[in-house]
Amino acid sequence: MRLTKILSGCVAAVAMTLALGSASAMAETYALVTINQQALFFNQINDGATAAAKAAGVDLVIFNANNVPSAQNDAIENYITQKVDGIILVAIDVNGVKPAITATKAAGIPVIAIDAQIPDGDNVAFVGVDNTKAGEDIGKFYAEYVKTKLNGTAKIGVVGALNSFIQNQRLDGFKKAVTDSGQKVTFLDTVDGQNVQDVALSASENLMTANADMTTLYATGEPALLGAASAVTSQGRTGDVKVFGWDLTKSAVQGLEEGWVIAVVQQDPAGEGKAAIEAFGKLKKGEKIDPIINVPITIVTKENVGQFKDMFK
Repeated sequence: MRLTKILSGCVAAVAMTLALGSASAMAETYALVTINQQALFFNQINDGATAAAKAAGVDLVIFNANNVPSAQNDAIENYITQKVDGIILVAIDVNGVKPAITATKAAGIPVIAIDAQIPDGDNVAFVGVDNTKAGEDIGKFYAEYVKTKLNGTAKIGVVGALNSFIQNQRLDGFKKAVTDSGQKVTFLDTVDGQNVQDVALSASENLMTANADMTTLYATGEPALLGAASAVTSQGRTGDVKVFGWDLTKSAVQGLEEGWVIAVVQQDPAGEGKAAIEAFGKLKKGEKIDPIINVPITIVTKENVGQFKDMFK
């Protein structure tokens, strides 16, 4: 029988020990340490990894850190004690979690990072997107839109998650591409949605209230895009604020079809979870894996959004 447990970041270490008791006795048990289970993106990573684990006949336990960086460190330390066979990590604080990854390596347990790269980390591989480059890709798309649809001039606000290393990378890449384009784009405020939809909604509303002349908006992640889309619609700004962002949601699909969401970077989170489990399978067989396993993105627009609609039925 398979054992799949989803633990909350607020659960005491003893609860994790009990949950893993039977799993640790099995031949292969892997742990997935994620950021939260509010965002569809992270749940899709879980789904992809769970399906791949089932197909491979291995066990998977999932730890939900509820957006608390220290909870991820604590979880990893407990998984070391439990002697799992490998850890998949979707890191919140890519630098703060490095000592825990180093301790995992010393214990002979491989770590594969998903979504967020660990700078000079001791993980065996990274699975995901080059966030800086993808940020540049959507930035180039945005600049071309400004050139062809907005007469080369725009004012843009940003809804980010300032504690997220990868979302800051997405913003840095975006800004570089827009600046290099030579279009007359004024960057207004950047507000912190904290990777929480309700916080992002309030931040987006405040952003638009403070910048009545804002013509475009860039959201660096799924909760930010959800909040931004809700704010644009609730304030009746779909006619004059064009939205760009990351990670499709039902509201983003609707916005794309209606024409006020212009482009969304879509990753393949289920594919990332699947690739991580498959990489562990290769390691178990003594095979080598690539240190960087890239999963391609798609820039979704009104023209190609139809192929993604089934995700939200």
